Order: sequence, then C-alpha cells, then structure tokens
Amino acid sequence: MQFLWAFLVGGLICVIGQILIDRTKLTSARVMVLFVVAGVVLGGVGLYPRLVEFAGAGAGVPIVGFGNLLAKGVKAGVDGYGILGILTGGLKIAAPGIMGAVLMSFVASLVFNSKAK
Repeated sequence: MQFLWAFLVGGLICVIGQILIDRTKLTSARVMVLFVVAGVVLGGVGLYPRLVEFAGAGAGVPIVGFGNLLAKGVKAGVDGYGILGILTGGLKIAAPGIMGAVLMSFVASLVFNSKAK
C-alpha cells in the first residue's frame, strides 16, 4: 500500500506541474521555482513533513521535497547557530543532494555531445 500512495502522491505533484505548464504561460523553470517555494512554505508551517510521512518517496523526492528540505535545514541552522543559521542551514542539509546533481550532470556532459539548436 505504501508504494501505491508514493506513486499517487508523486504522480499528482507531476500532474499539477504539467497542468501549470500546459494551461498557463508559466515556463517550466518558473513552475520549478514555484514548487521549491511551495515546499519551503509547506515545510515551514509543518504540513509537508506529514505528507512525507504518509507518501514516503512520492513526496520526498520531487522538487517540492527539496524546498521542504531547505526549510528543515534553515530551522535546524537557526536553532544551532542563531541568525547565521538562516544562511548556512539550508545549504548544509541539502549539500549531498546538490553535489549528487552536480556530479551526475558532469558525468552526463562527458558521455553525451550537446548540439546547438
């Protein structure tokens, strides 16, 4: 049952993004920023962690989960370092994911040849 909920919640997040791209004038980059900000806001007020508990990776893996992770890091940073934690907390907790994305992008750039449009 856990896999079903993860699939449905993750799929619903993707459907919302696709509808925003298809039905509005928002670009995919703006939708991505909107999702990150939504994750920060929902994580900041404590709603998104409950969704992650319910749906697991279906809510934690999409870009909205990255926003939630940033909010969690900022909160932990402020608790540990005070006002300076606002600047360091989010990046400290999200560093493994950011480094993974950078590393995989580098590997992809070595394997594939890009072509100008």
